[in-house]
Amino acid sequence: MRIVSWNCNGAFRKKLHLLEELNADVFVIQECEDPTRTQDVLYQQWSANHVWAGDNKNRGLGVFARPGVRLEPLALDPGRLQLFLPLRVDEITLLAVWTKEAGSPTFKYIGQLYKWLQLHKNHLATQKAIVIGDLNSNACWDVWDRWWNHSDVVKELERLGLHSLYHAEAGEAQGVESQPTFFLHRKLEKPYHIDYAFLSEMLMLGAHLTICAAELWLEHSDHLPLIVDIES
Repeated sequence: MRIVSWNCNGAFRKKLHLLEELNADVFVIQECEDPTRTQDVLYQQWSANHVWAGDNKNRGLGVFARPGVRLEPLALDPGRLQLFLPLRVDEITLLAVWTKEAGSPTFKYIGQLYKWLQLHKNHLATQKAIVIGDLNSNACWDVWDRWWNHSDVVKELERLGLHSLYHAEAGEAQGVESQPTFFLHRKLEKPYHIDYAFLSEMLMLGAHLTICAAELWLEHSDHLPLIVDIES
């Protein structure tokens, strides 16, 4: 199975053609429109098999799959936490993520994922699980006296048996990544690694992650697509 995560930076309906060459079974797309509230017929047709979440119809979180791939949303109440889509993709438990500020004065971005895990982490304790998406976070921004840093969330996921595929393959530590996934204001001189795929140990076997090339994708978004190939 091939899963692609991409923060499309809006106007996803105009970028569908870019995904053809990626040939994915499942797309996790941040900042995309709600397919049920669009006037774009092509987008409606393309997204026939999807799950979407968000409070802004033009910029939400969507999971889109090929025909025949089963998407089954899990009834896990996120409360006011943003944005999370827990679902089963065939036999895999998948948590799609786009962490946001969410109006929280304290638990912003990675803090949103930390709080989600405190509520629902047991649902990820399965042999086949994935947490994937735009976390808007990196260990380089850890704060010394905060207990829900990026590194704390990584440890929490590791206790559940979920490991970052990029870091396992690259042999790099969190916070010192050599390959960025995001460029602030689309400037090459402002690179950051803030998109991730955490896989359970069973799925890590034979899995591979590819970060798409900046020279091909920066004109379309400030994020680069992550391609995760797994033997499921």
